[in-house]
Amino acid sequence: MEGLSENLIKYGKRGNAMNMIGIVEAVGGRFSRELGIDLEGGRSGEIFKWFLASVLFGARISETIVKHTFRAFEQAGVTTPEKIERTGWDGLVSILDRGGYVRYDFKTATKLLELCRTLRERYQNDLGRLHAEASDPRDLEERLKALTKGIGNVTVTIFLRELRGIWKKARPLPSDLVMLAAGNLGLISSTDEREQALALLQERWMESGGREKDFPDCESALLRVGKNYCRKKICDACPARTACRSAATTGRY
Repeated sequence: MEGLSENLIKYGKRGNAMNMIGIVEAVGGRFSRELGIDLEGGRSGEIFKWFLASVLFGARISETIVKHTFRAFEQAGVTTPEKIERTGWDGLVSILDRGGYVRYDFKTATKLLELCRTLRERYQNDLGRLHAEASDPRDLEERLKALTKGIGNVTVTIFLRELRGIWKKARPLPSDLVMLAAGNLGLISSTDEREQALALLQERWMESGGREKDFPDCESALLRVGKNYCRKKICDACPARTACRSAATTGRY
């Protein structure tokens, strides 16, 4: 970790994209990849697995529990809309409980059944069809939220962030936590609007050699920094602290 911090000092003075690559190396990138989900081929089955994981991530619950719960769904062989409907409410609650998702087990089981029913009735169990029928990025987001009550901006942003570059209309704006981390690291200014901030982050990522298709790694890394360090003000433990304006002004490194 110290080596990465030194690298961030070297390249982070102007908050450029080389700094961002170092952060990805330090804290990790896409959550889908961490779960073993391969989105790059755009396959319907893999995309639905990521949607299932995004629904789990969308609740106020620890990443560890979400990962355990997703593994429980995999072990049960319940990772398709058809299997979810066939498993039924009691079976879904059992899987959720095995993963440790007990705080939200009842409501999440209901949510999963309702979204799968809507997906079957309106889009033939294919999220790719939903994307194809959407007229633009905002319509895509609204169609996802309309699958069932309880799918909101947080879940949709989690889902679409990692489909950027795979689905043409997947263009979510940066979340609050991404904005927080990017601002602290000097990658954007406090006056930047979200669309402007997104363009700046993409530009800086590309300028230093980051590949366009890997930009979701950058966003996910900033989310991790914002969630695990900036929001909690745990500057001393943050791998990016030596490139952070906030930590520098408070003397925390």
